[in-house]
Amino acid sequence: MAHYGRLGRFDFRRMVDAARRVRTEMKKIFIFDTTLRDGSQGAGISFSVEDKIKIAKALDSFGMDYIEGGWPGSNPKDELFFARMKKTGLKHSKLTAFGSTRRKGCRADEDKNLCAIAASGVKTACIFGKSWDLHVKTALKTTNKENLDMISGSIAFLKSEKMEVIYDAEHFFDGYKSNKEYALETVKTAWEAGASWICLCETNGGMLPSDINKIVSEVADACPGMKFAVHAHNDSGCAVANSITAVEAGCIMVQGSVNGLGERCGNANLCSIIPGLQIKKGYNCVPEKSLAALTELSRYIDEIANLVPNDAKPYVGRNAFAHKAGIHVSAIERQPETYEHVNPSLVGNERRILVSDQAGKSNVMSKCCEMALGLDEAPEKVSEVIEIVKNKENLGYQYEDADGSFFLLTKKAVESFEPFFKLKSYRVAVEKNAAGGIVSEATVKLDVRGKEEHTVAEGDGPVNALDNCLRKALKKYYPGAEEIFLTDFKVRVINSEANTAAKVRVLIETSDSSRRWGTIGVNANIIDASWQALSDAVEYKLVKDADKKTENKRQKRKK
Repeated sequence: MAHYGRLGRFDFRRMVDAARRVRTEMKKIFIFDTTLRDGSQGAGISFSVEDKIKIAKALDSFGMDYIEGGWPGSNPKDELFFARMKKTGLKHSKLTAFGSTRRKGCRADEDKNLCAIAASGVKTACIFGKSWDLHVKTALKTTNKENLDMISGSIAFLKSEKMEVIYDAEHFFDGYKSNKEYALETVKTAWEAGASWICLCETNGGMLPSDINKIVSEVADACPGMKFAVHAHNDSGCAVANSITAVEAGCIMVQGSVNGLGERCGNANLCSIIPGLQIKKGYNCVPEKSLAALTELSRYIDEIANLVPNDAKPYVGRNAFAHKAGIHVSAIERQPETYEHVNPSLVGNERRILVSDQAGKSNVMSKCCEMALGLDEAPEKVSEVIEIVKNKENLGYQYEDADGSFFLLTKKAVESFEPFFKLKSYRVAVEKNAAGGIVSEATVKLDVRGKEEHTVAEGDGPVNALDNCLRKALKKYYPGAEEIFLTDFKVRVINSEANTAAKVRVLIETSDSSRRWGTIGVNANIIDASWQALSDAVEYKLVKDADKKTENKRQKRKK
């Protein structure tokens, strides 16, 4: 135990916080976002002009210092983007145009790409040049001297156009290892030509943090007064660690992309770098309020890029703060720091308690508390719920992403539950005509409040037809049934033994105007598994509506 003397624990904590605030104010780390340029070079990524404008606005609102918009001289789409952005404008970020040093054998003011950057309408340019003599010889097919002239002439031209210039020293770390003197000469040449920033690029992504620390420290000592940035790729899985190490060694700007999008294995992931530097190291990267919007930003970019979010992403992934093991849940209920390295709310995320066949009493109690199920008033029912869950999961059910079905399961175990409707029968027909058209029709018979409802409805497919039919049958009794819509549908075969009928698991996600929930069904018949999930989804909605109505009445009586 530390000895605080007359200084109490609270006062000591306050002193530490004050010191951190001072350090934060003094040490600004600039964030250079390359999602729209380097990020778009990742496999399967293709942003339209409209996409790029939306992303630029989101990055600007978040508080990125620089946004690299693209390469205006390389393709019509980027040229149109910069033209559109002249009218759109940004409130916080500096929109940056990307390009390369001039081609060999021509003047900078005659180089089409450099001229396109100058004409792009932005005030900041980021150009890359060669720092590795291997590339000078094999890629540029020129001399080391000519390469230095290309660097200096290109920067001088852009400076004459009144632009701030960031120089990307491509393959710097490999070049430094190969020919230290020449690599240093390239960045000194760029600085003397007027570059405002020297970015040390780990282009191949093969360096380890120890390499980064050694080289950045040596370069900072050899080039006093220069402002250094780092640009890392993730080919060795170290891009985030390398970026943070570079900052600790002297860099004051980090280049990266949201969600680590980029060539090959991706760029350094800003969604990990920003909280790592700001929360854990006390640096000032983005406005404090922006951190709480980090998870939202991550998911927004994935949505525009049409990518399935990686739930395991640090800080912003859906499972970043998900707890499944009972011993973990029990511990975090008492002290979150036991299994959470930061408060999820700091990055706009939330804790998830998962219920499964590994769940203990802590999982169930916590989940029930979260869902306002009142199991704390019936603790004797906890063991019963756990047993039901384990038996159901043995049959193929999985409740991690099926909160709606778990809610109903528990509700029925805890109290006398009267269902809102009972199935008498359903039938689904799929017809394909000679013209190639396909029509799906569902017929459902329900017992609703003691009355039989016999309804027919069509849909784009059998599941959609069943969904439409069920809600149509209920709407005159429960108007809330019309407020919901199916947002996701997943099917998985969960056993495939040759001598056993294949069983499928259907997981659906349903939404209304205020919430989103998952439900599940399991059966050898995919239609019946879908019916289970659909009926659970509707019944969950009706239960929540009824509970809300009851609570509103209770509040009125109190008044």
